[in-house]
Amino acid sequence: HPHGGARVYAQPEAKFRRRAGFLEHDLWVTKFDPNERFPGGDFPNQTPREGEGLKTWIQRDHNLENASLVLWYIFGVTHIPRTEDWPVMPMEYASFSLQPAGFFDRSPA
Repeated sequence: HPHGGARVYAQPEAKFRRRAGFLEHDLWVTKFDPNERFPGGDFPNQTPREGEGLKTWIQRDHNLENASLVLWYIFGVTHIPRTEDWPVMPMEYASFSLQPAGFFDRSPA
């Protein structure tokens, strides 16, 4: 589960969100495709095209059983400014962890 992530505050009809469908969820899983390298598609900030990237790839509904998978973790941060952050913000933490639940029918140890 994500730690310290933030939701997108922009409305769904915001221009950048039409090219950033991947922002709708924190976690995506797709079948490996060497042409699918960037969650927003190729060059999302420099193209008028919409509908590329994770949101479109998921709609293909590929069978994931016995396939090579790609796990896409999407995170963002909402920074609450502190006095010591001026003039340069030194850091911001963002992390996630994967913990299997119900993966084994008994202890593997």
